[in-house]
Amino acid sequence: MNDLIKKQLQEAQATMDKAILHCESELTKIRAGKASAGMLDGITVDYYGTPTALSQVASINTPDARTLLVQPWEKNLLTPIERAIMEANIGINPQNDGVVIRLVVPPLTEERRRDLVKKAKEEAERGKIAIRNIRKDANEKIKRLKGDAVSDDEIKTGEGEVQKITDVYILKVDKHMEAKEKDILTV
Repeated sequence: MNDLIKKQLQEAQATMDKAILHCESELTKIRAGKASAGMLDGITVDYYGTPTALSQVASINTPDARTLLVQPWEKNLLTPIERAIMEANIGINPQNDGVVIRLVVPPLTEERRRDLVKKAKEEAERGKIAIRNIRKDANEKIKRLKGDAVSDDEIKTGEGEVQKITDVYILKVDKHMEAKEKDILTV
């Protein structure tokens, strides 16, 4: 296979890897009734006027399956952290006891579980769309190589390889979705 086509395949694969990682991180944010530090990813705290990731100003622990403990490294950050968690609207009310912030994850109702599965499926579909868009871009780049000492047969082979890679990555998204659905529906 032509080196130019191989390069396009590698680029497409690297971009698809990023799409998978993004999809995984988005699925992690969907809580399944169990406490996990990942639920607080993306929350930023006003740290002396600078928006800072929560994980960089406090330690986050899960003492049991339903509780998260957020212990700030500086006591004066309790209120800003509490405010940031409330503004993030993650569906959990923080309880500030003056030392740590306790987040108790409520048990999920059957209806809420179905809603979360639906949300997870939407996120997985976004991941698949991203992968298909990467496939489309890779195929267009391969077609543009036609004049650069690349034959029609090599272009067809390259497009076939892009499709094989795409199928593998779509399957990865499906597997992540199945695992998340099982996690959400497990009582």
